[in-house]
Amino acid sequence: MSGTDNEQARKTAEGLVHSSGFGNEHSTEAVPGALPHGRNSPQRAPLGLYAEQLSGSAFTEPRHSNQRSWLYRIRPSAAHPPFTRIDNGHLRSAPFTETVPDPNRLRWDPLPEPAPGTDFLAGLWTLGGNGDVTQRAGMAVHLYAANASMTDRVFSDADGELLIVPQRGGLLLRTELGLLRAEPGHVALIPRGVRFRVELLDAEARGYVCENYGRPFVLPDLGPIGANGLANARDFLAPVAAFEDVEGPVQVINKFCGNLWSATYGHSPLDVVAWHGNLTPYVYDLRRFNVIGTISYDHPDPSIFTVLTSPSDTPGLAGVDFVVFAPRWLVGEDTFRPPYFHRNVMSEYMGLIEGAYDAKTAGKGGFVPGGGSLHNMMSAHGPDRDTFDKASAAELRPQKVDDGLAFMFETRWPVTATEQARTAGHLQKGYDEVWQGLERHWGSGA
Repeated sequence: MSGTDNEQARKTAEGLVHSSGFGNEHSTEAVPGALPHGRNSPQRAPLGLYAEQLSGSAFTEPRHSNQRSWLYRIRPSAAHPPFTRIDNGHLRSAPFTETVPDPNRLRWDPLPEPAPGTDFLAGLWTLGGNGDVTQRAGMAVHLYAANASMTDRVFSDADGELLIVPQRGGLLLRTELGLLRAEPGHVALIPRGVRFRVELLDAEARGYVCENYGRPFVLPDLGPIGANGLANARDFLAPVAAFEDVEGPVQVINKFCGNLWSATYGHSPLDVVAWHGNLTPYVYDLRRFNVIGTISYDHPDPSIFTVLTSPSDTPGLAGVDFVVFAPRWLVGEDTFRPPYFHRNVMSEYMGLIEGAYDAKTAGKGGFVPGGGSLHNMMSAHGPDRDTFDKASAAELRPQKVDDGLAFMFETRWPVTATEQARTAGHLQKGYDEVWQGLERHWGSGA
């Protein structure tokens, strides 16, 4: 991709407008008069368009969890040729059976630089996951590394929604429902089945993706916190209608039950001129997260940092949570301030967007931006030795933690690493050694 293409994509991204609010009923038209009023499917839709409903939930789900949008497009989605199987590349899906679940703690350096001409889809690389895509249960952890925009092709995922976490390089997401800009420090969500194309705003891009097979992400309940705090609904930005009226071959790639399928359309399927509803892509700036923490003593459980949650059939037990460790003040008295040692029934994949994480040593061989760690259920983990020694002796003045931005995908089931993740050259050897040297103090009078 040329620098001119990057510049054009960034110019487009910087001029975007949005509609705000999580779960809102949005209504938008790119051409005046394209959106019908008083009904969803008139006998003849305005301006010669086709009316089409996109359902992200069963018709009969309760109103509070029902997701659907009405699209008014140049051609109906039904007008396409057959799909045929294509190679999955480095993309894998549940059930993950090529390896066995591993209780060992694992950590990876960032993905190697991709070959020239690698776009977002070709650059997807699956680390692992759980569940079963055919049962719409579980999740997968992917990483991506790209140096080219998607050209003359679009992608959709029938298996789950995609939570994209850029770590390096901005993205312009051209979706059926409009355009979104996602920079490092943002997250973007593409709902299940929505078609989109990724254009790069910079020469290279790298980041993480959580593929959520289960119930769509929602904002967590606040309980005793009250009416405000954590991620505020108004800070989620949805696209306004924008469409492509393009005649010519476009490759449409569909991820279905774990495999990639391709069909060549004679037009762009990103041709929605107007839409309304509550099923929509969105983008969220993680720096807007309103951190709730202790103002007395003890480090709170990491659940207090939950941005989004995918509920399961058990109240309070998530199929997957998305958690961010955003800038915050630490003021706890007589408190070990970094995250404590613990074993968790949930499994945790942690990534680092920028800077350093307050419970791990940074730098070469440590926890670095673009890398990640996997601590499966009941795997003991916590601060490494250097962090423990420093925090145990630190003067407990108010401390601003603002030199890093880390996140976590936390899931109810063990994450089985793929064979490519288990044998990757960027898998760190000797991760267990970071906890060596935690000495016995019992009986020493300490």
